[in-house]
Order: sequence, then C-alpha cells, then structure tokens
Amino acid sequence: MPLDVCELPLVGGHPALDLVNTIERGAPPDSTPPPHDFLSDPSALLRWSVAAGLISDAEAGPVGRAWHDDPAAAHAALAAVRDIREGLHVVMVATIRPADGGAAGGPGGDPITAGAALVALHERWSGAAARAALVLDPGDPPRVRLTYGTVPAMLVPDRAAEAALDVLRTAGLPRVRRCPVPEGGCGWLFLDQSRNGSRRWCRMADCGTTAKARRLTERRRAARTDPRRP
Repeated sequence: MPLDVCELPLVGGHPALDLVNTIERGAPPDSTPPPHDFLSDPSALLRWSVAAGLISDAEAGPVGRAWHDDPAAAHAALAAVRDIREGLHVVMVATIRPADGGAAGGPGGDPITAGAALVALHERWSGAAARAALVLDPGDPPRVRLTYGTVPAMLVPDRAAEAALDVLRTAGLPRVRRCPVPEGGCGWLFLDQSRNGSRRWCRMADCGTTAKARRLTERRRAARTDPRRP
C-alpha cells in the first residue's frame, strides 16, 4: 500500500524537487499500472504543501476554504501544480549527465521537449508573478520583498511556480542527481550537497541499501549456480 502523501520522505533538498518526487518515477508514465501519484486530489495537495513547507499552517486555512467554496478552482490548482511538476521534471532530467542517472535519449533528454517545458514553466511563473505583491518588511535595515500567493485559491500553484523558478536559477543544476533506476533506485531527484559531489542515492537507508542487498543476492545466486564451484 503506498505511503500517505504526508509520509513521503523529503529527500530533494529543495521544495521544487520534493514536488517532482510526489509521483513514482521508477517506471515509464505509460506503464501498466500507471505510476502512483501521491497528489491524488486537492486535499492531498494541500496536506503535502504544508508538510513540504510550500505554505504555512496559517495559510492552509484560507486555501482550504477557498477550495471548499469552489471545487473547480481546487481541481484547477491541482492540475496547475501537476503541470509544474512534470515540466520541471523534464527540464531537470535534461540537465543530468547519463553518468549521474540521466535518461539521455529519453523524453527529458530532448532539448526541444525541455525547451517547451521551460516555456510552459515561464507561463506558470508569469501568472504567479502577476498575482504577487511587493511588501515592505520593517527592520534594520528594512527591505522590500516580492510575495507570491495573494489569491488563496491560487496560493499553492503560485508558490510551486516560484519554487520551480528558484531551483532552476539558484540551486546549481550540476548538483542535481537522479536516484539511478537501472541500479534499483527510485528515479527521484535530489540536490547532491555532499562535499565531494558523490551522493548517489536519494536515501542510502532505502534505495541504496535495497540495491546493495539485491546485488549481494544476485552474487550469491550466481555462485550457487556456477558449474566451476566445487
């Protein structure tokens, strides 16, 4: 039975990458059965957004009420977040070298597909920026910041668009890794923040340990069936 969306490990190192990881990535999208989507409905999206730090507990109340009063707006927000998620996945996979688990030659490896995804992400961000507001923060010194999500019904997709832009511009794309599916990994994305840039698995306790155990089993099985073994 799949985990509840709030039980998903946040391994991405950035909320935008954690968003990408809200769907199973180890199998092709057209596989049977299709990959499990943890953002199954607006309620799951709202709960995950709080758990991942995309919005605060205080902000979740107005969003929930807006979605309750307008179910169509709730499903539009869910569709928008899923679009941002998939577009960001395509772009990120296109930046990953095959040695790091990238899918060269796959859909994400096509620069035309990645370019189209960037255009779609820009459109999402432009809409979010149009609903944003400049806010003066008093302090020493005072500063002006751009606040995304002034419309409750669109708060979550607007924050998702902001996070996607942030990870693309500031996170350091050469540090993005993909948990290696060919070696038994899950395909989730994460920022490799290790000192020497050698992190390979989303979580060593999960995918890394599972892959090591599988390789050990395969070696033992091969040893038992080796005709040269006395």
